[in-house]
Amino acid sequence: MTARYLKIALVFFVGFMALVYALQNVVNIEAAVAVVGAVLGMENHEYYASSLGPAIKSPALVWLALATIVLAEIAAGVLALLGSWKLWRVRHATGADFNAAKTPALLGCGIGVIVWFGFFGSVGAAWFQMWQTELGAMSLNGAFQNAVYCALVLIFVNMKDE
Repeated sequence: MTARYLKIALVFFVGFMALVYALQNVVNIEAAVAVVGAVLGMENHEYYASSLGPAIKSPALVWLALATIVLAEIAAGVLALLGSWKLWRVRHATGADFNAAKTPALLGCGIGVIVWFGFFGSVGAAWFQMWQTELGAMSLNGAFQNAVYCALVLIFVNMKDE
């Protein structure tokens, strides 16, 4: 029973974290646009000045990228919170019922991994080389932590309950 309560709490905090990051991006929209624009525009790249693809300078594409990030953070947050609620409701049920209720929690955590590992780690760091600037490196470090949190919770929650 203790593991169930831990799973519920951890999924809740994944959802809370994702929604707070989404809301922070919305509240600080000008800064968010500037950061995403700097990363996509590959500004101040000194070490690896060349890249496999071109820098993206189009304001519309920068806004599209930011909207994708924010909407994915919202999706991760809502699904994880819904998942924690569903798990809470079946916390005293059979193992099969508890396992069956995990889908939104797993999706929320999985989308979190996609956002912070996929978008930031793979696209931002590998493709756009965001690690080359202080601003990009700070964002990447935070994204790494968030991806690890989500991945660890995903693995733990996915463990079968008997």
